[in-house]
Amino acid sequence: MAQHGKVSTERETPKKKITGQGLKRMIRLFRFIKPQRTVFAIGLFFLLLSSVTTLIFPMLMGDLLDSANNGTIEKINRTGFILLGIFVANAIFSYFRIYTFAIVTQKTLALLRQTTYNHLIRLPMVFFSSRRVGELNSRISADIALLQETFTTTLAQFIRQVITIVGGITLLAVISYKLTLFMLAIVPVVAIVARVFGTFIRRLSKKTQDKVAESNTIVDETLQAITNVKAFANEAFEIFRYKKKTDEVIDIALKGAKWRGLFVSFIFLAMFGSIAGVVWYGVYLVNQGDSMTSGDLFKFILYTVFIAGSISGMADLYSQIQKAIGATENLMDILEEDTEHFGKGNTMETERCSGQVELDEVSFTYPTRKDVPVLKKISFSVKQGEQVALVGPSGAGKSTITSLLFRFYDPLEGEIRIDGKNIREYDLTGLRNNMAIVPQEVLLFGGSIRENIEYGKPGAHEDEIMEAARKANALEFIHNFPEGLETLVGERGVQLSGGQRQRIAIARAILKDPAILILDEATSSLDSESERLVQDALQILMEGRTSIVIAHRLSTIHNADKIIVIDKGEVKESGTHEELLALEGGIYRNLSALQIEVMG
Repeated sequence: MAQHGKVSTERETPKKKITGQGLKRMIRLFRFIKPQRTVFAIGLFFLLLSSVTTLIFPMLMGDLLDSANNGTIEKINRTGFILLGIFVANAIFSYFRIYTFAIVTQKTLALLRQTTYNHLIRLPMVFFSSRRVGELNSRISADIALLQETFTTTLAQFIRQVITIVGGITLLAVISYKLTLFMLAIVPVVAIVARVFGTFIRRLSKKTQDKVAESNTIVDETLQAITNVKAFANEAFEIFRYKKKTDEVIDIALKGAKWRGLFVSFIFLAMFGSIAGVVWYGVYLVNQGDSMTSGDLFKFILYTVFIAGSISGMADLYSQIQKAIGATENLMDILEEDTEHFGKGNTMETERCSGQVELDEVSFTYPTRKDVPVLKKISFSVKQGEQVALVGPSGAGKSTITSLLFRFYDPLEGEIRIDGKNIREYDLTGLRNNMAIVPQEVLLFGGSIRENIEYGKPGAHEDEIMEAARKANALEFIHNFPEGLETLVGERGVQLSGGQRQRIAIARAILKDPAILILDEATSSLDSESERLVQDALQILMEGRTSIVIAHRLSTIHNADKIIVIDKGEVKESGTHEELLALEGGIYRNLSALQIEVMG
């Protein structure tokens, strides 16, 4: 994380115009409702019933008013009891509508979260190299939370309002077509304004979501690197960076709120202004001896109020749906990314490879830096059970080779073969099950020591875990903790020392029992005592396995079967420790002399 200079908090993404494509993407999300389609249909049925009973209410109220002038007490009571029954039925229908929609929403969003996470975790490394963790986390949390409101409330209310508007206008036409035409004169204008405002609000809503994701990214980065922040005394810098981004969120959100407020205000003005006009015209028709009765006018006014309320409510619901479409686009961006390709060829899931590794004329550049070659026609081989060390200056391409072996990336040219077969022919899961890595910076999960060791072989027996810990020289410090294996290691393993974390990682690798082992500078950041314990554990781990060791400390690889010197992406030297030291002016010899001088 950069501490000085200009810090970019935004990932460069192409600006996309939100069109009907966004709506199509949201409709595609309805496939997640498919498993709940029966419950969803029941919810829609109760929604229809509750809407119909609501529409019956104005009709009965008008009849009740007319019966005051020309009806009997029995008719008045009957109408009153029918109204009471309608209220009770509406309450029951509304309850079941809300409950069934809640069932559909919770199960649908759980499936959406699971599908998004399952897809996300299977994406290739090139995807994660161009995205930030905080941004992706926001997609799963904030965007799906926005969809929860849409599926739970907004969608049902939108359908209800449509039913109310269509049914209400139909009944209005039956009561008085003259008044209906008068009332509808305002609707086309409102529809045009709704379309213009809605599109603009939708664009602002999506932009707000993007800014929120960027602000979450800053929090995530800062907390993960809190040690660096405090060590550089950059609390004020980070506070300013976060404030700047959240202020941008405020600016865009307030701009959206301003336009949304204008939109809703216009709808209220148009609709309730038309109600006043309808009342005036209705009274005029009754006064002129039209066939309308006072009860009919009352019905018309109530239906007009219902329709006006529904149309004005549609304005807010429409803007909420626009926000949901924006969130949908962000989710679909992830779901439409291609996952890693799990080949259909030979599988290594149930069989153990011997561990022979060959790199043949391998060249590679990272997708995000295509103009910078990292490896240039690298060739070397590792026999079964052989220990090979890769050495060279920082940035020479050593760690990139391990990424290619795990198929985090594929080489641009050349082949990597295991047991004589191109690694592209192997199933990815099977390939990686035969390999393990002990990195320089060990990342532990925030659970217990047991869970972190067991990660090498999920479901492992207690005896297997203890034996792996013993071989990794980890039992002594584990027993010193009161909780033993159940000791929580803290976020990213912060409760443990560097040497303890390394030994947990070694125990994890021992439990996995890989055919090919990669050690990526596993002891370079440890003190002498920790290095001795870790080195002893590594010797046990490497026995009988093909081992590829990346090392800066040349003293740790003197006994390697072969040492390969890489510089600027090319193999410069190859041989044993003694053979390379004998090369006059050789890179390895110079590195060894330099380290001896520094240690001296």
